[in-house]
Amino acid sequence: MAIEPSDAQVSRDSVAMEIFTEFTFEAAHRLPNTPEGHKCSRLHGHSYRVSIHVEGPVDQDAGWIIDFADITCAFKPLLHRLDHYYLNDIEGLENPTSENLACWIWERLEDHLRGLSQVVVRETCTSGCVYRGTKE
Repeated sequence: MAIEPSDAQVSRDSVAMEIFTEFTFEAAHRLPNTPEGHKCSRLHGHSYRVSIHVEGPVDQDAGWIIDFADITCAFKPLLHRLDHYYLNDIEGLENPTSENLACWIWERLEDHLRGLSQVVVRETCTSGCVYRGTKE
């Protein structure tokens, strides 16, 4: 039995979905709280990749959870603050681990993106962090 388009629309509206937008930026940092001699205590840089995830029901009229452009708009000021900067000089990122960077991003987006579900920060192609907010 074929599903009519209107039936598919109803089922999408009743289920939460998650979308994401990815951003990249270049930045330098050092990790000041590492043991003496640790390679990450020295100044170095990364090509960061950040994914911002938003979860919620699909709006029946719009056909989406949120416009991808809204995610881009919310993240744009943060991207301008991070791209090609020394992360240690940014307030709140004095110890700019992937974990701290993910929390820093979350804290600045949570009031602007309803349904924010996770922030993923990758500092290399094989290493990163997933932050899903605080558990209440």
